[in-house]
Amino acid sequence: MTATDRQVDVTDDAATLRRDGIAANKQAFPVELIDGVRTDVEAAFQEARGREGGTIGRGPQRWYCEVHPEAIGAFPELVGHPWVQAVCGSVLGPDWTVVEVGFDIPFEGARHQPWHRDFRSPEATVRDKQLTSLAFNVTLVDTEPDMGPFEIAIGTQYDDGADFDHGMFPPKSRYDRYLERAVRKFPKRGDISVRSALTLHRGTANQSAKARPVLVLGVDAPGAGNAEHHDLAVTRAYVDALPEHVRTHLRCPIVDTLEPITQKHDIEGLVMGIDPDEQ
Repeated sequence: MTATDRQVDVTDDAATLRRDGIAANKQAFPVELIDGVRTDVEAAFQEARGREGGTIGRGPQRWYCEVHPEAIGAFPELVGHPWVQAVCGSVLGPDWTVVEVGFDIPFEGARHQPWHRDFRSPEATVRDKQLTSLAFNVTLVDTEPDMGPFEIAIGTQYDDGADFDHGMFPPKSRYDRYLERAVRKFPKRGDISVRSALTLHRGTANQSAKARPVLVLGVDAPGAGNAEHHDLAVTRAYVDALPEHVRTHLRCPIVDTLEPITQKHDIEGLVMGIDPDEQ
């Protein structure tokens, strides 16, 4: 695929992202590729659950795990997708970097999370309404209403968070605003979405017997600073084999041997996080 082949027009999607805090591309990937990602995620989860610090709780029956890019066989196809690359370039500029590869899995019994954003809003967003990071979500199952779908409060990425606990958790007095703007998402395998991690969101209660794994790719503009919360690394052989349009956006340490990641992206309010209405 040449550079020209990879160019796509994301003007409308970028505008939607800036306005709503989320946008999506339906059926961007073959279902077979996504099924392979799920196999990789399930293997990584089993390994991580078997050691101390391998996963982090994000609420009852809900876990998060960060992995190295090499754990996901389709990583080059995901990051190298023309739409992903074009959205990143349009919103973050040409020098964007991948800083996070992880997955979130709510199992049966997962409950409503409190409304939250993933980190404190940076000054560039507060002052200038500039987005300096993005999160791409890739569902690994066809989402059904009883599986605890992701819920997002449209257009809240620029909300003032001065009174948020840790800059991330708004007071319950704000919940009416989020419920008025709340949209539940029901993506299918092959779909990908992109959002600002500052847009208020939550996982909802999984009332089914099925897990709902989601792969997350975190991407930063220069200077955003989120890489310090993650521990991505790659081996020299792996990075040298990547296509140039993927390799140039992966600037994590290059090591001789990969060490399992001890999770440190701990969102304290989600460890036992339950929507205040459920308490």
